[in-house]
Amino acid sequence: MKRLTTRALTYGPLSLFLLVSLYPLIWLLFYSFKDNEEIFSTNVFGIPKHWRWENYSNAFDVFDIVGYFKNSLIVSIGTVVFTVILALMFSYAAARMKWRFANASRVYMTSGMFIPMQIILIPLLILERTLHLQNSYLAVIVPYVAFQLSFATIIFYAFFKSLPYEIEESAAIDGASVYTIFFKIMVPLVKPAIASVSIFVFLFAWNEFLVALIMISENTLKTLPLGLLYFQTQFGSDWGAMGAVMVISTIPTIIVYLLFSEQIEKALTVSSAVKG
Repeated sequence: MKRLTTRALTYGPLSLFLLVSLYPLIWLLFYSFKDNEEIFSTNVFGIPKHWRWENYSNAFDVFDIVGYFKNSLIVSIGTVVFTVILALMFSYAAARMKWRFANASRVYMTSGMFIPMQIILIPLLILERTLHLQNSYLAVIVPYVAFQLSFATIIFYAFFKSLPYEIEESAAIDGASVYTIFFKIMVPLVKPAIASVSIFVFLFAWNEFLVALIMISENTLKTLPLGLLYFQTQFGSDWGAMGAVMVISTIPTIIVYLLFSEQIEKALTVSSAVKG
């Protein structure tokens, strides 16, 4: 009886938390199979009375979801790659190397987290017009990388700082260069940090709206959030099809989260071990 009570007190709140966390996704899935009447009046929260698969066909026929999907993937993957590479190199140099102004540079880099994005939008727009970057993938990738470098640097710096210096000393005695130590020894040891940063940066780039709205005006370069805005203004009467578009747009984020979460668990148990 005591064991049953303990399990109930342990798994009961966890089950409730799981239900609360999954319900928005379940509601969105039901939303995508309803018509306007069910969505707004007769069946707002329940299971669809008639599963309208035509909402998904309408999403592909009326809405250029493939093009918007491709643009979002290019922007998100490009942002993740450049952010991780630049933040890894800077964090390693700041945490493991001795050079003048190392600490001041780290403070300067992390101070970017305290600058609201809205404050620099106008100077950013003027700068990108001057450099002729507007209406291109770089018009959003470059600001995204700049906005996420501070966060990524903090995570990577903490991981590099926690590693013992004997690892590099042993590699240096064996004749390894700085680049060999960095790429083949240190980077594999911070896989948990790389996975965590990749998840957050990907989600940020995938869902970001304001910068993309200002920097991109060509329809062929718009990302999914911008496409959803266009879909709502031009085809606002078909809310079920718009729900189908939103369901499709959430699939990559769920896949990336599940994929990298598993890698984080494996890295914490295996890759973080220091081999002699």
